Amino acid sequence: MTPRRRSFAAAAAALPAAAALAGPHRAAAQGSASAPWPSRPIRIVVGFVAGGGTDITTRTLAPRLQEILGQPIVVENRPGAGGSLATEVVTHAAPDGYTLLMGTISALVINPVMQRLPFDVQADLTPITMAVDVLNILVVPPDRPWRSLPELIAAARAQPDTLAYGSSGVGSAGHLGGALLDRLAGIRTIHVPYRGGGQLITDILSGKVDFAVATAATTLPHIEAGKLRALAVPTARRSPLVPDLPTIAEAAGLPDYDLANWYALLGPRGLLRPIVERVNAAMGEALRDPAIVASLARHGLEAKPSTPEELTRHIREQTEKWAPVVRAAGATPN
Repeated sequence: MTPRRRSFAAAAAALPAAAALAGPHRAAAQGSASAPWPSRPIRIVVGFVAGGGTDITTRTLAPRLQEILGQPIVVENRPGAGGSLATEVVTHAAPDGYTLLMGTISALVINPVMQRLPFDVQADLTPITMAVDVLNILVVPPDRPWRSLPELIAAARAQPDTLAYGSSGVGSAGHLGGALLDRLAGIRTIHVPYRGGGQLITDILSGKVDFAVATAATTLPHIEAGKLRALAVPTARRSPLVPDLPTIAEAAGLPDYDLANWYALLGPRGLLRPIVERVNAAMGEALRDPAIVASLARHGLEAKPSTPEELTRHIREQTEKWAPVVRAAGATPN
């Protein structure tokens, strides 16, 4: 058994023994379908360490969801494998609505392209709703000499395979952002993956990596404090949150550069439609709450509720978009 397979097996073994049996799960869920839902705490599994964008999003929403649904919302961090360990946990959970996943582009789109996983994202999960669009910012430590993106690119071009960029994990949006910059700008940099955005920011603040395309949730406080220097945003258009920052496309003359990042809520396969609709409605109410919208916006997170069908289509379209980029970059799991 490979180390990767062993890690997934260990994650599965950590679940209650009954969680490995899909049949009894489904029977139990159907048998309790007449009971009021929810009648006990709901856990939302996050595939990264505390302090990153996914964690911040989930913990911002949790108190409002608790008010709406009338049960405690427990946020559980299960970092590892670019979010795939957390996804594995949820695919083994009973489809009763008490275990949900805050999924990311890395776990739902990129990892299935990079490697063969012991589950099928599009078959073994039930889409519920989009949660947020995520603003990323290209940042460098303040002790680096580069004051603009062209200066950073020029330094990378002059010193191939020397400059290092960090990301929250292999296959994360930050990894894609660096790989796409390499590809379009014709440079070669070194990718340094971490186990989440919180760990990445710790190291870029100390200057252990040269740059990162990281979430605004983790970078904005340090940018405002002068501890990080922001050079550009990776989206097709400038962000109203940081309107003075150019896009990577305009700053570097790379018109094809456009990196979208997002999080979404899903449950296990077989999640009953009434529960899907109840959670979707609760998430929609939370994501339209002005206080929640404002709190998310301060972290560069734009509330984006959707229907389950829209999320299903989005995951499929994003997979089609990013598969050739990931393969061209030669991204492989670490």
